[in-house]
Amino acid sequence: MTTTKLSSVSKEVSIGFDLPFVVIGERINPTGRRVLADEMTAGDYSRIEADALSQVQAGAHMLDVNAGIPLADEPRLLADAIKLVQSITDVPLSIDSSIVEALEAGLSVYEGKALVNSVTGEDEVLERVLPLVAKHGAAVVAISNDESGISEDPNERFAVAKKIIERAADYGIHHRDVIVDPLVMPIGAINTAGIQVMHLVRRLREELHVNTTCGASNVSFGLPNRNGINSAFLTMAMGAGMTSAITNPLHAEVMTAVRGGDVMLGHDPNCARWIKAYREVPADGVGRVRGGRRRRA
Repeated sequence: MTTTKLSSVSKEVSIGFDLPFVVIGERINPTGRRVLADEMTAGDYSRIEADALSQVQAGAHMLDVNAGIPLADEPRLLADAIKLVQSITDVPLSIDSSIVEALEAGLSVYEGKALVNSVTGEDEVLERVLPLVAKHGAAVVAISNDESGISEDPNERFAVAKKIIERAADYGIHHRDVIVDPLVMPIGAINTAGIQVMHLVRRLREELHVNTTCGASNVSFGLPNRNGINSAFLTMAMGAGMTSAITNPLHAEVMTAVRGGDVMLGHDPNCARWIKAYREVPADGVGRVRGGRRRRA
């Protein structure tokens, strides 16, 4: 079994084929959130603090932290955001940027083993990001696109993922520390997008023995009732072998889908986590046990 271990100062999270699905909270991201972008640029991180706490409370096992704001000092903003989030939560973080200098700034202040989000298959990007990942002993998300863009052919995306894994090995990064993102396309535009991802995830697991992740909400872009599509996608992706996803834990349907998927895959022994999350407690605080006896809840 391939197990990717990430950590904060006091908490470790493991991502693996036979382990519970890992939810990486996506909310700390100013992309498409003008108010958050303006606040961060002005040095106001109160919304980041609220987003971090609410996502962990909702069940996120990790948090993705992004500070990508045009014309802003992204390295400084990302480092500040990481320090803040680590001061108020104990979950490991995904450091999210396409700017190498920002990744370096984030990794330099991070305490624990981080997940770097992300590296693509372009040679120039690989040569800049992978040494940084190796230097800090981090894990990395491998995005299955390269100079030619995002291919609709799953075989091409598989080939890019394989290239990144092999190149990572050249820098001493074990395949257990490479989590592949097979790239989820909007199913409203590409009707075979779901089938493509399921096919890719199975191949990545069976042939390359790597864990996988994705930006789950991409699949529903442009459709009504997006949470319904996202939830259906996640349970099916879990069945295909996906082991984590960057998504919004504040949507109850999404967390229900993930917890239910863990139950069906045997990753929640005795349904303990499901029962803890959803057991109904009578108003008088008294629950029933087998045999008709009552116990105080």
